[in-house]
Amino acid sequence: MHLPLTGEPVALDLINTLGASPDGPVDHLTTVDALRAWLRAQAHRLPQPGAPLTDADLAAVLDLRKIVGTVVDHARRGAEPPGRALRALSAADRLAPPYRTLSWEDGQMTVSAGRAGDYRSTLVATLAGAAIDLLAGPIASVRGCEGPGCRMLFLPAHPRRRWCSPELCGNRVRVARYYQRHKA
Repeated sequence: MHLPLTGEPVALDLINTLGASPDGPVDHLTTVDALRAWLRAQAHRLPQPGAPLTDADLAAVLDLRKIVGTVVDHARRGAEPPGRALRALSAADRLAPPYRTLSWEDGQMTVSAGRAGDYRSTLVATLAGAAIDLLAGPIASVRGCEGPGCRMLFLPAHPRRRWCSPELCGNRVRVARYYQRHKA
């Protein structure tokens, strides 16, 4: 199984690990190995494990994905998310407190951000924080792909964007339209 598209805000990339195919729903995070592969694809944005991942790490990420999906779904529709989901998301963000570190590099002050805690807490808190940033920011702009059967979410950089990927869903729609025009 290949990974879903990445490059959207991290919270959307997490939700998009639960996708769809012509054969039905597809979960890209069913195993610890699948989680490890997804984390590698997100290496520039998420903390990487220093020790082997466990089933508990996977379960924590899957639990958070469900919570984030619920809150994002409600917020996109302008509906109030369930209070328990909001509380769970806030609690996840508190698992590993954020901190900033100052350093002097190449003649200037630099600031780096991190989170204090064990790996699972840091990962879950980082993902929760990314979801909170999305929900407090551009959530109203998040769209669902218009490709048939696709459930991917994206934050369009262009107002006319309609598909999660022009190469995948966009091409499928264009091919289907072409087929319908030339069918007779």
